[in-house]
Amino acid sequence: MIAPLLALENLVKRFGGLAAVDGVSLALPGGGIIGLIGPNGAGKTTLFSLIAGSETPNDGRVLFDGEDITRLPPNARAARGVGRTFQITQPFAGLSVRENIAVGAYLRHPRRDDARARAVQVAERVGLGGRLDAPASDLTVSGRKRLEVARALATEPKLLLLDEVLAGLNPSEVRDFAPVVRAIAAEGVTVLMIEHVMQAVMSLCAHLYVLAQGRLIAEGSPLEVTGDPRVIEAYLGKGAARRLETEAAHG
Repeated sequence: MIAPLLALENLVKRFGGLAAVDGVSLALPGGGIIGLIGPNGAGKTTLFSLIAGSETPNDGRVLFDGEDITRLPPNARAARGVGRTFQITQPFAGLSVRENIAVGAYLRHPRRDDARARAVQVAERVGLGGRLDAPASDLTVSGRKRLEVARALATEPKLLLLDEVLAGLNPSEVRDFAPVVRAIAAEGVTVLMIEHVMQAVMSLCAHLYVLAQGRLIAEGSPLEVTGDPRVIEAYLGKGAARRLETEAAHG
């Protein structure tokens, strides 16, 4: 049996008396695009931080590629192949697009020329090939999102954690961004994405995990998950699934 690329075992993270992540366990095989969805405040970004190492769990373990990485710092996890983006893009405003991407590339390519060459390759992959010498501060919201993905991708991850990369984009920009995510996965990078743009989730993700109040409440295909009464309740409130069933029954 092939070991999962990422395994979370009973992860718990408390902030004061609040359990932001409450006993989450999952096993993520390598390959494909997987979605992590849930209402605001469900604990999704905290879970990403536990995987990437910027937060340490109160209990439980994180295993990556068969290794226990629970206590490793973020840079050590990045070196092992865990890359992530952040909800709020924060490019190095005084640097060019090329230089921003090269910052990520230095992880694998310590020579400056090699890192800059790698930056060019990654920029092409995310649609920024024509903006390499532009100041990062000149990019649109969509461009900054692409740059955020590029910097993470430049670290050459096995697992790429995308935290709401489609947030703030208009429908046309979302459509343009979706092929970028598909191409990353097609090249062998496993993508785990937090996303609220459900149309994109339904078209991109083969499998979904649903988090609510820090707990994993459902998983399955997008069709299975969106029809799950527990998921409907989590998003729409108590009794929502029954109300929808009643409305459907009465036409």
